[in-house]
Amino acid sequence: MSAVPQPSRRRFLKAGAVLGGGLVIGFMVPGARRQALAAQAAAAAAPAAAASFVPNAFLRIGEDDSVTVLLAHSEMGQGVWTGLAMLIAEELDADWSKIKVEHAPAAPAYAHTAFGAQMTGGSTSTWSEFDRYRQAGATARQLLVAAAAQRFGVAAADVSTANGVASAGGQRARYGELAAAAAELPAPKGAPTLKDAKDWKLIGKPTKRLDSPEKITGRAKFGMDVQFDGLLTAVVARSPVFGGTVKSFDAAAAKAVAGVRDVVQVPSGVAVIADHYWAAKLGRDALKVDWDLGPNAGLDTAKLREEFRKLAATPGAVAAQAGDAAGALAKAGKPFEAEYNVPYLAHAPMEPLNCTVKIDGDGCDIWTGTQFQTVDQQVAAGILGLKPEQVRIHTMFLGGGFGRRATPTSDFVSEAVQVAKAAGKPVKTVWSREDDVRGGYYRPMYLQRARVALDAQGYPAAWEHRMVGQSIITGTPFEAAMVKNGIDATSVEGVADSPYLKDVPHHRVELHSPKTGIPVLWWRSVGHSYNAFVMEGLIDELAHAAGKDPVEYRRALLKAHPRHLAALNLAAEKAAWGTPAEKGRGRGVAVHESFGSYLAQIAEVSVENGAIRVHKVVCAIDCGLAVNPDGVRAQMESGIAFGLGAALHSALSFQDGRVQQSNYHDYQVLRLSEMPQVEVHIVPSTERMGGAGEPGTAPIAPAVANAVFALTGQRLRELPLRLKA
Repeated sequence: MSAVPQPSRRRFLKAGAVLGGGLVIGFMVPGARRQALAAQAAAAAAPAAAASFVPNAFLRIGEDDSVTVLLAHSEMGQGVWTGLAMLIAEELDADWSKIKVEHAPAAPAYAHTAFGAQMTGGSTSTWSEFDRYRQAGATARQLLVAAAAQRFGVAAADVSTANGVASAGGQRARYGELAAAAAELPAPKGAPTLKDAKDWKLIGKPTKRLDSPEKITGRAKFGMDVQFDGLLTAVVARSPVFGGTVKSFDAAAAKAVAGVRDVVQVPSGVAVIADHYWAAKLGRDALKVDWDLGPNAGLDTAKLREEFRKLAATPGAVAAQAGDAAGALAKAGKPFEAEYNVPYLAHAPMEPLNCTVKIDGDGCDIWTGTQFQTVDQQVAAGILGLKPEQVRIHTMFLGGGFGRRATPTSDFVSEAVQVAKAAGKPVKTVWSREDDVRGGYYRPMYLQRARVALDAQGYPAAWEHRMVGQSIITGTPFEAAMVKNGIDATSVEGVADSPYLKDVPHHRVELHSPKTGIPVLWWRSVGHSYNAFVMEGLIDELAHAAGKDPVEYRRALLKAHPRHLAALNLAAEKAAWGTPAEKGRGRGVAVHESFGSYLAQIAEVSVENGAIRVHKVVCAIDCGLAVNPDGVRAQMESGIAFGLGAALHSALSFQDGRVQQSNYHDYQVLRLSEMPQVEVHIVPSTERMGGAGEPGTAPIAPAVANAVFALTGQRLRELPLRLKA
C-alpha cells in the first residue's frame, strides 16, 4: 500500500503517561537512525513529562471520553486534520463525535515515515501514515479491551468495542472510564491485528471535516493570530534585488514614527520593530537604506528566455533515452517541432508569512504555520546556539502553503529568529504579500522544445525533448539524494517517465539547469505543474496532426497503462465526450500521473470578450484507496482552482533585477467569479495509494489549452494562456 515500514518492523512504545486521567499511546519507528531520533524524543519529552504530557504520542484519551489525535503533519487546507484522525478512530472503534485533533509538537517521534524528518509535502501525508496511525489506534483499543476484561472479569476475547464503549454480556464501560486502568497495563507485545477492509466503518466513507467549524467561526488559530503581552511586531526591509546587501542605513526617521521601538540590522536586511504591524510598516517606509545590489542587478526575464532558447539548441544532460532518436528524426524528413514556455510563479498564500519567536533562558518558542518543523528547529537552534530540542515549534493552522512554508533554508523562520535575537524581546515578524511576491521563492521558468516523428499510423516513432530551467534542488541539502548525473528528478518528472515516451522506440530527454540568481522552490505539484502542460499539449498537437480524436488518440497510446486509461475513460464518459459541446464552447482533455495518482480532466471553455472562460471541468482520479472521498473531491476542486489561476493569469517577470509584480492586483489568481463547475469522479480502486493534494493542479492548464484549440484553432504554447487578437 505504501512505502512505510511494515508493522512487524515497528517497535511500539506505550508511553503510559496520564494527562488529566487519560491514556497516551505513541510509538517509534525502529532502525539505527530512528533509534537516535527516539533518544532525542526522550530528551525532548523530559521537560514536557513534568507537565504531565509525553510528546511522542499519537492519541490521548481523556476521562471525559474525548479522543485527542496528535497530528504529525501540518493542516494547511488539505484535510489531514480529518483524514488521519479517521485512521485512528477506525481501529480504536472510537465515537467520532468525541474526536479532537491537535498539531503535534516538533519531535523526532513525529518524523515522516518515509523521509525521516517532520514535514508536510509531496502529497504524502495520508499514505505515509496509513499504517502508523491505524497501528496507534489499534494498540490503544487493545489496551482498553484488556482493561475492560479485568474490570468485567472476563477474557479479552469476550470484550467487544463500538463507538467508544467496551462491552461484554450485560456489562459496559466507556473508554474514559477505562483510560486510567489501561494506562497501568504493560505495553502489548508485537503489532496489533488491524481490521480487514470489509469491516471499516469510517475509512472510505465521505466524512465532514473536523476543522471546518473552527475555521467558519473564526476560532481556529493561524500564525497571524498569535498574540500575547509584550509581543512586538517587525517588518524587514530587504534588498530589492536578490543577493543585495546593506551598505548603510539611517534609522532616524523610522524611529520617529509613533510606536516604533527599535531598528536593527539582521542578515536579510534591516528590521523595524514596533508595537504593532502598522507602526512597523510606517517605520519601514520612513527608513533610509543604501543597498549594494550585488551581481543580480541586471536580471531580466526576457533576456533569460533568449538565453534559455540558445541553450535548448545545444545538447543537455540525458534524463531518458531509448534507441536512436536523432537518427530516426533525421530519416523522418520534416518532424513536428514545438516550443513551450512557462513563467516564474509565486506561491502567494492567502495568509502572508509570519513567525513569532520568544527566546528565554530555557530555549526558544516559535509559533508559525510551517511545513518543515525539523528544518526550522535545526536552523533556529543553530542561530541561537541551542540544542534542537530546546527549540519548541508550535505549529499553527496554515493559511495556504503550496510549498512556500517548506524552504530548505527556513528563510522566514530563521529571519524571525534573527530579529528576536537582535531585539532581545518576543517579536512576530510579518511579511506583507508584497514582501513575499518580491522577495520570496518561485516556481522556476522553463522553456522546452520537442521534435517528434510520427509513424504511418500517426503515432510517435521518434521523440527528442530538451528542457531548460533552474533546478529547485541543486544547492540544497537534498541535492545528493535527488540530483543524479546532472538531472534534478523534479525538473523532468512527467516527461522523462511519461507513459507516452515509454512506448516510443526512439526517444531522448535532455535537461539544462542554468543558474540565474533567482531563488526557486517547489510549487504545488512541482515539476508536474509545467511538464503536464507541455506533454499533454504536445500529445494534443500530435493527435491533430494525425487527424485523430484527442481521446481516442490517447486511448491508443495508453493501452498498456490501465490506470491512466481508467481515469481517461471515466472522465470521457462523465463529460459525454463524443457528443457536441454547447454552442460556442469547446472541450479539451488532459491525462497525467503525479504523486502516485492518475487523473484525467476535461475542460469546457468559451471565449467571452476576448478572454478564455472555463465553464466546467470533469475530473476523474484513481488515487487508490480514498480514505475520505469528500477530502479527495475537495483537493481536486482546490487543485483545479489553483492551477486554473496560473493557467489564465499568474506570471512573474524581472526587470533590472526587480520583480515587477507585487500583489493580487498584478499577480492575479483565480477570482471567485471565474470558478467553473467541477465534477469529481473517483475511480474505484484497490491499487497502491497515491496523493491528492497536488495532482489536481497539473492537468488543468493543458485541458484548458486543448479546449481553446478545439474551439478557436489557436494552439497556445505559453502560460498564462493568451488568445491572439
